[in-house]
Amino acid sequence: MPLDKQALESLRLDADSDPQRYRDAPGGRRRLWIVIAVVAVFAAAIAWRVLNAPVAVQTVLVEAPDGAEGGAVLNASGYVVARQLATVSSKVTGRITEVLFEEGAVVSEGQVLAKLDPSTGQAEHAVAASSLEAARRNLREIEVRLADARKTLARNRSLVEAKLVAESVLDGSQAEVAALEARLSAAGGEVGVAQSRLALSQQGLDDLVIRAPFAGVVLSKDAQPGETVSPVSAGGGFTRTGIATIVDMDSREIEVDVNEAYINRVHDEQRVEAVLDAYPDWTIAGRVISIVPTADRQKATVRVRIAFEALDPRILPDMGIKVRFLEEDSGRETGHPQVPASVVLRDGDATSVWVVRDGEVERRAITLGPADGDRVAVLQGLQGGEAIVVDAPRRLRDGATVELKADGS
Repeated sequence: MPLDKQALESLRLDADSDPQRYRDAPGGRRRLWIVIAVVAVFAAAIAWRVLNAPVAVQTVLVEAPDGAEGGAVLNASGYVVARQLATVSSKVTGRITEVLFEEGAVVSEGQVLAKLDPSTGQAEHAVAASSLEAARRNLREIEVRLADARKTLARNRSLVEAKLVAESVLDGSQAEVAALEARLSAAGGEVGVAQSRLALSQQGLDDLVIRAPFAGVVLSKDAQPGETVSPVSAGGGFTRTGIATIVDMDSREIEVDVNEAYINRVHDEQRVEAVLDAYPDWTIAGRVISIVPTADRQKATVRVRIAFEALDPRILPDMGIKVRFLEEDSGRETGHPQVPASVVLRDGDATSVWVVRDGEVERRAITLGPADGDRVAVLQGLQGGEAIVVDAPRRLRDGATVELKADGS
């Protein structure tokens, strides 16, 4: 069937013939703007979410400075020792009546630790005091007699000059004075001896009081009231030779035996790192005090004394300890944190790292020091324990929110 072209042409709409008709179509233009606005808001929401989504990163902690000046050149093992340690005993043999301390007590120099039975010493002191009093009375008697004899001598000398008595009377008076003067001198000597005996008996009483020879801590209590203590060993095992062991905790240090083949790596004032067997995660700074100038022929070792930079109550005498002798001239910086060299961002001469704080990243400029293997010292800009980003994504921006990867630290 042939198409009627004229009929088809009459059905075609001609917009140019009546433009106002379509321009003012009800709701058409409004719906168009609504669609555009919805699309724009949706696109903005997607963009905001993408841009502000937390970036997954992996971090590593900045290595805190350990105070070492170099790498280890030698390792050794030893013990904590106290240079001032004493077993306190008495000067005389006696029975203990009082013990005035317990283990762990802190004592001061001269503090009374124990007392011995003073009955015998007190009796001897009383006798010595009586002897001194008798000697002094005898001395006073002789002084009185001598004074009278001197008066008699003076009187007889006058009578002889007046020729009223014979010369023999004057001679007798002179002899009497000389004899009394000799007795007075002897009596004075006896008084001195009696005073010395009294002082000796008093010293004996003082020796019955046992005192701390220096300030320190009591490590052991070795005697009880009623037991006998003596400065010398006695048979039978019933006599104590000491009542306490005291240590001066300020004199603690380290002693290690170094193989003589490696002693050339150790020198005075060399810095060391020490780790107690009881606290393996605690590193203690120290320095070499001295190298004892002799070798042990049996062990082929040389003893080295090491001082602690700072003492701590956890450091106890006779604890086992391991020591690392540090190389002084290795170029490693002292007191600066260490970071892996791979985390450092370089832009010409400028260096920086990404630091994570409170879930956000901050690009921080740093100043680098000498490298030590795959790590480098940071002179400025970082502190030990801060978290820095490893293998930072390219889209990471300053202030961006981050989250740690499952294998991050």
